[in-house]
Amino acid sequence: MDPKLLVTIILFGPLIGAAVAGLFGRRLGDTVSMAVTTGFLMLSAVLSWVVFSQWTWGGLQPFLVTYAPFITVGNFVSNWSFRLDGLSAVMLVVVTTVSSLVHLYSWGYMAEDGSKPRFFSYLSLFTFAMLALISASDFMQLFFGWEGVGLASYLLIGFWFHKPTANAAAIKAFVVNRVGDFGFALGIMTVFWAYGTIQFAPLFPQIGASVPRGWDFAGGHFALVDLACSLLFVGAMGKSAQFFLHTWLPDAMEGPTPVSALIHAATMVTAGVYMVCLLSPMFEYAPVAKHIVVVIGAVTALFAATVALTQNDIKRVIAYSTCSQLGYMFMAAGVGAYQASMFHLFTHAFFKALLFLGAGSVIHGMAHEQDMRRYGGLAKYLPVTFAVMTIGTIAITGLGIPGLELGFAGFYSKDSIIRAAYSAGAAGDPLGYFAFVMAVFVAGLTAFYSWRLAFFTFNGHARWTSEDLEHHWHNRDHVHDDTHGDHAHADTHAEPDHAGHGRGHEHKPHESPWTMRLPLILLSIGAVFAGFAFTEKFIGVDHIAFWKGAIFAAANNHVLVEHEAPWWIAQSPLIVSVVGLLVAAYMYILREGMGARLAAQGGPLYEFFYNKWFFDELYQATFVRGAQWLGDLFWKGGDQRIIDGLGPDGISALSVQVGKGVGRIQSGYVYHYAFVMLLGVAGLLTYALWAWNA
Repeated sequence: MDPKLLVTIILFGPLIGAAVAGLFGRRLGDTVSMAVTTGFLMLSAVLSWVVFSQWTWGGLQPFLVTYAPFITVGNFVSNWSFRLDGLSAVMLVVVTTVSSLVHLYSWGYMAEDGSKPRFFSYLSLFTFAMLALISASDFMQLFFGWEGVGLASYLLIGFWFHKPTANAAAIKAFVVNRVGDFGFALGIMTVFWAYGTIQFAPLFPQIGASVPRGWDFAGGHFALVDLACSLLFVGAMGKSAQFFLHTWLPDAMEGPTPVSALIHAATMVTAGVYMVCLLSPMFEYAPVAKHIVVVIGAVTALFAATVALTQNDIKRVIAYSTCSQLGYMFMAAGVGAYQASMFHLFTHAFFKALLFLGAGSVIHGMAHEQDMRRYGGLAKYLPVTFAVMTIGTIAITGLGIPGLELGFAGFYSKDSIIRAAYSAGAAGDPLGYFAFVMAVFVAGLTAFYSWRLAFFTFNGHARWTSEDLEHHWHNRDHVHDDTHGDHAHADTHAEPDHAGHGRGHEHKPHESPWTMRLPLILLSIGAVFAGFAFTEKFIGVDHIAFWKGAIFAAANNHVLVEHEAPWWIAQSPLIVSVVGLLVAAYMYILREGMGARLAAQGGPLYEFFYNKWFFDELYQATFVRGAQWLGDLFWKGGDQRIIDGLGPDGISALSVQVGKGVGRIQSGYVYHYAFVMLLGVAGLLTYALWAWNA
């Protein structure tokens, strides 16, 4: 089949599914709506793998399909199109594979929700927006997809809109991303102002020849390419939840767990990383912007890892893990290893989706309890979930054997980033060594909090009782009985008790239905083999032939080339990962309860990490209250007192006062009116005599 037809079906299939479920879901019913949306996603996923196979092994070359003009104003030209190259080919399989499995998983997870057509429509719309983003051939379509995933995330995070916390989380995600998108929009304007086009094909060849161009402002000289890339990266910071603009990501856990998996593994948060790699022809000539990317990525990785150490909500631990892993990807892009960045994005999609959906299986089996302190000993009750989450934990911690190059997916991609950072340092970039040290240290933290989650959840003594689960099920049934309409379930969004633990029986944790287990098994295969199967294509000897020019590397960029280094450089990720594993095993298995005792003692460092470096409190005290103060100033002071006070309110008040004053002289007595008339006649006569004599 013609590849151009294939990519068209891939792009518009999810949109058709979203339209059918969203517009006609009530008439078609839940099953038909779910089948249509899931079917189109499955079709897109299969065709994406076909296109990826043709690209990787079949000699498929880059091409562009133009569907229709979008905006044409003078030299500002944008078209609806589909750009296929190495980057979009990789992203196609990431987005459609994870999204199709999330759709299938949601059949079980959302089985009791009253708004399944709406939910599945939003999921498919989310996927379409991301596909539009990754297939863009210019900044305008990229911005359309960029805002599209923001809209879909708002709808999905706040899906249970009757919950105040869900509404607040959706608004927070929307507002924080608008801050980043403001910088992104300024970056696009800067590109058009500086280079006269927003289309990638004519733009990228101009960059190298125009590097000396700058902008003189306020006594300073700013390189245009550095300015444009720095502004564009502000957008990436918001969308990919990097330091300063990260605060929306943990709160996004208010949405259903399948949404968390889709946001964190395949769509919204990967958009920023993809954008930086796509713009490698610009970032390669923007050293200041690249250094900003390295520093922000490294600080984000450290920040999120330290916070994850202390969190007790199973979904929040994995959410901060995502934030930290995105920091790795930006570190790689910042030192020039765009290929390693995309490789980690690719492998991360499998094991992060696996961990999130596995967490959803645990939550489902534990009657919607998300606090890990009320778990324990679940391995024998949830054997499949235990097995796949163990695979995901091994993958994210990057356990593997250097030299033999044998390990799970994360081993190949994370180690490639660490090696690239060291290579950048060896090549003369001091921030390369900084990124290397941070990456190794965070790898140890990642191992600790990941195994802490696994041991806390599945091993040790049960910290739950049948009465606890019965209480949760009773509350769930109570909510179900007392609510109505599309949002009838609040937190009651999972399958009924498939283990037969109904009323009158002893409640125990139970495994998920097959619609939830099958995606977990398929994702675990990717978490095991994705790194081994594609390392040579992404970063190895075949990487130039694989990317086919989609990623640009300057002549002095040799970070993917191995530099001579002490033996411990290659072994350091394994060493710190094993140390993190052993410390977690000691605290949560051998000395079970030690972690709880340390947490109970508190301390300034623990409080600092547990409260997420107090960013929410800081932003509340400055930006939120500052915005409220300004709003009150302009509303009460400017609008009500000045504009309304001097305008309509003031005039109406004056009219009332004048009316009251005039009303007082309307006494109703004839002699009063005759006296006034006499005064008037006297006045007229006086004026006439004065005028006659003059």
